[in-house]
Amino acid sequence: MGIIAKLKGELVDIIEWFDDSRSTLAWRFPRYENEIKNGAELIVREGQRAVFVYRGQLADQFGPGHYELVTENLPILSTLQGWAHGFRSPFRSEVYFINTRPVTDLRWGTPSPVTVRDPDFTMVQVRANGLCVLRIEDPEIFLREVIGTDSSVSTEEISELLRRVITQAFSDMVLETGLGAIDLQGRQTELAGRLKDYVQERVDDEFGLRIDDVVMTITLPEEVTQAMTRGVARGVEQARYLDNVGPMDRLQQGAAAEAMVAAARNEGGGAGTMMGAGLGMALGQQMGTMMAAGTQQPPVAPQAGPPPLPTAQQFHVEINGQAAGPYTPDQLRPFVAGGQLTPATLVWANGMAGWAAAQTVPALAGLFAPAGPPPLPGPPPGASERGRTA
Repeated sequence: MGIIAKLKGELVDIIEWFDDSRSTLAWRFPRYENEIKNGAELIVREGQRAVFVYRGQLADQFGPGHYELVTENLPILSTLQGWAHGFRSPFRSEVYFINTRPVTDLRWGTPSPVTVRDPDFTMVQVRANGLCVLRIEDPEIFLREVIGTDSSVSTEEISELLRRVITQAFSDMVLETGLGAIDLQGRQTELAGRLKDYVQERVDDEFGLRIDDVVMTITLPEEVTQAMTRGVARGVEQARYLDNVGPMDRLQQGAAAEAMVAAARNEGGGAGTMMGAGLGMALGQQMGTMMAAGTQQPPVAPQAGPPPLPTAQQFHVEINGQAAGPYTPDQLRPFVAGGQLTPATLVWANGMAGWAAAQTVPALAGLFAPAGPPPLPGPPPGASERGRTA
């Protein structure tokens, strides 16, 4: 064997890729004029896939393993290059290594807020951000649509593209669900899985990617968060109050307050004016009673005097399709003056068999009596005849 033949036998290429960055999605093996010698070794490690490309056409693919590049291992490339009588050395072909491991550090966020219809706050602008876990699923589509002629592709190069896709998918998902802002924030885990499906539909056939997971956090505006916090605080205070005051006392106080406020707003009647004038005093008395109940102070011994007047009958009233009250007949006068209580309005009180029109209830019939004295009686029958006779 001559020295030149011996040297040629020892010149065997090794094609492999070491990647320590974990941020490179694809890398092209550098070869002078893309020449590969007969019998070259191909080493594909776990989490990699080697793809041969000849003149822009996808050829043979290799998963993890150790291969010798001979004719039997390159059937597609042999067909493309027309090796009718066996392997030629050297031959030209580009070799791309594809990273098939999941990319777990792709962060995304909505650059502008998404407007949501909300039953409590009307229109709310929400934002979302999180992480996306993806990997290359189809090397052929990825090579054609993403890599092109680049020698390498990193996650930074496709992150902006994926952020736009995820943002648009999030906006479409929110509009389709029709949920309010508070419901969106309360169902983040469920909606993250739905968002994953939305994004997958837009990147599989388009870019050859697969979405393994989407983590999402929805952020509400500061004013909405503050309103929710105030609502929780009021709920805590009401719970503390109910520990000291019975439910019937609370209902009666609420009914009295509603009646006084409605009467104060009615500017058309004298009863409303008197009720409005006494609103401050009544509220002051109620607040004093509530504070005494909240602090659990001992009751004051009643002074000697006449017994209390009998309690007037109280009625529940149908207003705008909902039951309100209970109210006494005197408390209902402002409702009559304001047109909220008519003779046909349904009412009910303890002891009644069911709801009945207000004008049919004796205790309320007087509320609808016409103002002023009744008309004078006419002359007695026959008086005019007697006058003509005389």
